[in-house]
Amino acid sequence: MAEMSKKQNAMQALKFALFSASAGIIQVVSFTLLNEVVVPNINIQNESVMKVLSSEYGVCYLVALVLSVIWNFTFNRKFTFKSATNIPVAMLKIFGFYCVFTPVSTIIGEMVSRNTTWEFAEYIILAVTMMANMITEFLFCRFVVYKDSMNTNDLAQKEKEKLNVTE
Repeated sequence: MAEMSKKQNAMQALKFALFSASAGIIQVVSFTLLNEVVVPNINIQNESVMKVLSSEYGVCYLVALVLSVIWNFTFNRKFTFKSATNIPVAMLKIFGFYCVFTPVSTIIGEMVSRNTTWEFAEYIILAVTMMANMITEFLFCRFVVYKDSMNTNDLAQKEKEKLNVTE
């Protein structure tokens, strides 16, 4: 893999942040719908299901996180890292990242939400968690998932050809 210039690295980080912001919108909207509308209005007779749903923050957070991760992975692989890497392998690496990040962030978020009386505490917790997620996921993608496959997809090849033609 060729070295990237400071400008290319900055653009990569900017693209990642913008796609993460769009994934963040998906996460906040789905979290809010679940937290404010769906979970509080569920009337389920099954005791096991209700026990899981009694932890409202964790359930809402997990569903919203999964939706945002799928969105973020799809766009960042193609446009930010421009990777032609094996999709299942890349997804497995991201899954490994979230096998660590998700339990840690869910447990901490749940502990803080249960032990606070702040108004809108779950949204403050969500925002802090999302920032930590964006930073750590960018670093993990950049230096682990796509380390050896950046700028290898068809989009990157077309950009290289375009540069060669104009030079």
